[in-house]
Amino acid sequence: MLDEKAKKKLLQYIPHPINICGVKDGDEVNGFTLSWMTQASFKPPMIVIGVRQDSRSHAAIEASQVFAVSFLEKTQQNIAETFFQPQRRVENRFGEYEFYLSEIVGCPVLKAALGYVECQVKGILKEGDHSIFLGEVVGAQLHREGDPLWLKDTKWQYGG
Repeated sequence: MLDEKAKKKLLQYIPHPINICGVKDGDEVNGFTLSWMTQASFKPPMIVIGVRQDSRSHAAIEASQVFAVSFLEKTQQNIAETFFQPQRRVENRFGEYEFYLSEIVGCPVLKAALGYVECQVKGILKEGDHSIFLGEVVGAQLHREGDPLWLKDTKWQYGG
């Protein structure tokens, strides 16, 4: 028997980092707030991300087979809030946030982030309302050190 209250509470205990995922489709680039991510392998280094199937970002990752994750600092909740909604690119900015294209896969990364990883998609699992993208980490850059932003640091309730 599935106890819905227990399921919701227990799934909310899973730690969720809050980051920005940069995507591209041809010359178009965008970013979205990413809260479902974890490391999946040491050798080769791989991460998995969960992306809503009906989003433009999902389609962009499927088409390009690449993505980049900009790691936010604990004090950057405002950036995560901005990327809850689609952002319009104006030159090298999404709203007030500057980005540049990652060196290897060419996806946008935020200059203000702690750093980023860039990934090549190695597999996709399409089940439920989100797809799981398995990405091999092919590049990484640390801009600076700091405390990462976690869902528990916010008032948001996501998951369960």
